[in-house]
Amino acid sequence: MTPTTTRLPKARVRAADVLPLGLIGMRGRPVRAVLSGLGIALGIACVVAVLGISASSQARLLARIDALGTNLLTVQPGHTVTGDQAGLPVTAPAMIARLPGVRQVAHVGAVDGAIYRNDHIAAAATGGLTIRAAGLNLPDTLQLTVVSGTWLNPATERYPATVLGAVAARRLGVTEARDGPQVYLAGQWFTVVGVLAPSVLDPSLDASALVGFPVAVERLGSEGRPTRIYERSDDDAVATLVGQLPPTADPAEPSAVTVSRPSDALVARAAAQSVHTSLFVGLGAVALIVGSVGIANVMVIGVLERRGEIGLRRALGATRRHVRIQFLTESVLMSLGGGVAGAVLGAIATAGYAVYRAWPVVVPGTAVTGSLAASLAAGTIAGIYPAARAARMSPTEALRAV
Repeated sequence: MTPTTTRLPKARVRAADVLPLGLIGMRGRPVRAVLSGLGIALGIACVVAVLGISASSQARLLARIDALGTNLLTVQPGHTVTGDQAGLPVTAPAMIARLPGVRQVAHVGAVDGAIYRNDHIAAAATGGLTIRAAGLNLPDTLQLTVVSGTWLNPATERYPATVLGAVAARRLGVTEARDGPQVYLAGQWFTVVGVLAPSVLDPSLDASALVGFPVAVERLGSEGRPTRIYERSDDDAVATLVGQLPPTADPAEPSAVTVSRPSDALVARAAAQSVHTSLFVGLGAVALIVGSVGIANVMVIGVLERRGEIGLRRALGATRRHVRIQFLTESVLMSLGGGVAGAVLGAIATAGYAVYRAWPVVVPGTAVTGSLAASLAAGTIAGIYPAARAARMSPTEALRAV
């Protein structure tokens, strides 16, 4: 009779067994696993928080742009063909107001002179503040907010009264206009009748003291010329008005007139924030790399400490592929656990900061999924060498080492 040989079934690892195998080392050394994943968690938290805070800030800025409208155009004098500074005619605001589609027109004019808190301040200590004559409808056109006092009216625009921008009020030490404080403006005393909140569409007004055009002409030597005209129109008329405003504002020299849209500058500012965000994301990526190196070190040490376990599993029929899968899975789980914890921490940090600043809370989904994918990749890369080293051990050598 021919002897029969019994063939043992080929050892296999089921998909359902992969996760329990990867958790063996983590359950045996939980503190080490937590500390190893901490580096990944900090890197992911940094990335998610930075991207989330940046997105929340941009959402707030874009929301304010939408609220203020993108239908505001600014008309300013440019330069003549000879390179000299041009000027706008006194009649420019009235001419612009006649154009079809124009809803509101306001203007300001530069006034020579400096602003001081009193007449004992050194002449050179101007604080970078300027004097501007302003039309009565400027707050309605630019949607300015008076936080203290009132805006100029037909009576106060003819007398030495001024409204301070937010920066000017702070530098002059004028917190409110209730008691009628006075400032020394172009060699004359002016009473502060109002203080403005920061201007979103034209931040240059924040460092200005605004007076009426009549008093600027009568007392401060102004010619009454506008240096900046604000025009708000219907949304569908903006594109047409961009070409009509220069010849309307200055028919004699339309090429010396520049037209811009303040909301474009705000959008550019939002785009500039993303440039700075990339720097902080890079720092988070460095932390992620450092965390993955830490996981790799821990896994290498774990392989040396668990030689007896590796030798016993090999002796019982586990193949090199099985050992490789076990240690690679452990590395991925450790990194992925840190990534999930970091994403949660980053989202919490974003929400806390956004609520504190009264911003809309925005946590980009791409930041979370991208961070988790990065932690998965980091764990995979960090586990390749330790898994390969564990798989190369022969059962005899591993058991003998124990």
